[in-house]
Amino acid sequence: MTEKPPVSVLVVSGSPKDSANLIDMLPPAQFSPVSSASNACEAKRKLLNTPFDIVIINTPLKDEYGVELAMEIATTAATAVLLFVRSDMYEQVSYKVEDCGVLTLQKPAPRQVILQSLRILVALQARLKAMQEKASDLQSKMEEIRLVNRAKMLLMEKLKMTEAEAHRYIGKRAMDACVKRAVIAEEIIRKSGD
Repeated sequence: MTEKPPVSVLVVSGSPKDSANLIDMLPPAQFSPVSSASNACEAKRKLLNTPFDIVIINTPLKDEYGVELAMEIATTAATAVLLFVRSDMYEQVSYKVEDCGVLTLQKPAPRQVILQSLRILVALQARLKAMQEKASDLQSKMEEIRLVNRAKMLLMEKLKMTEAEAHRYIGKRAMDACVKRAVIAEEIIRKSGD
């Protein structure tokens, strides 16, 4: 069995004691590095500099409740988010954030529930990363298709090639040079001055 890389975690809590307790629950072999922030503003700064796999938010924060931060993180990054809220706020907050993929727990939560929730978040985060990589691959393939199509149009227009001839020309040049078709397409576009 191959060893999994550690999962990076950001703990956001207005209470230093609660932050320390949450960090103590995270086994260093599985969760590393672990960082903390005391408010939403500090958390956003840290997230700009370092992508975290999981963000744990213990509400309320000093500068906002924490729900908006959780939703923003969950919708703008491939980061799994765990949100702790008071039991009287649980239903309302959970309903509001669940469509963004934020996992909500009532506090105080038993240690076993927190650890189970973290396992769920690790699995969710791995899936988010895989989906993000697929989307990135698809986006680069689409960009290559756009470049190649533009180069084919230029070859058809300037050298009066048919589409099939332009396609073969780009493919053969890419194969001969051992580069991607997009590289040849960019070269054709650059040389044509368009």
